[in-house]
Amino acid sequence: METLRVSGKSRPNSVAGAIAALLRAEGEVEVQAIGPSAVNQAVKAIAIARGYITPDNLDLSVKPAFVKLELENEERTALRFTVKSHPLSS
Repeated sequence: METLRVSGKSRPNSVAGAIAALLRAEGEVEVQAIGPSAVNQAVKAIAIARGYITPDNLDLSVKPAFVKLELENEERTALRFTVKSHPLSS
């Protein structure tokens, strides 16, 4: 599964395009964010991506979880959003 890392300076539309492409190709993607502004951008990107995949008759579901990451010899807590696509319910 591909992992996308989102920062507070990430553009939600660009991240949404990457999420939508991975959902179409692989059916799932992991989005990681550290800090409140990064989490904000990630959530906006996931919401936008949902609109991008709707014309393909797809919807998405999200499972958020806290994870510990080792960055530069320092342990950081991140939010991981596991995003999966599924056929749009009629």
